Amino acid sequence: MQRYLLIAIGGALGSIARYQVGALAAERFGMRFPVGTLVINISACLLIGFSVEFLNRHANIDPTWRYLVPVGFIGAYSTFSTFEWEIWTDFTSGAFWIGVLYMVVSLVAGLVAVAVGSAMARSAPQM
Repeated sequence: MQRYLLIAIGGALGSIARYQVGALAAERFGMRFPVGTLVINISACLLIGFSVEFLNRHANIDPTWRYLVPVGFIGAYSTFSTFEWEIWTDFTSGAFWIGVLYMVVSLVAGLVAVAVGSAMARSAPQM
């Protein structure tokens, strides 16, 4: 039962963070290019790269953190389904090249962010 509570708490925090980042980006950059979703996806990639690698390398950390952070928080915070829908909308509304640019930048920068997050965890001091 504890794992479900941790997932729920992480999920609530992740969805609130997702909303806040998306709303701030929309206010600042407008809605033409989905900057908010892009920032959320890339930062989620960084967070998942760091947290999973860190938890894997530090076996002495309570495994329940996996439920709170990667499963709960990052699972609710990341927006891959929204990402896919926005690309589909671009493709079907005639903004093909915006959709392609968004897709390529998201995938390449996300992979780089996962690698950087993982490298950060590997270089973190042992606990």
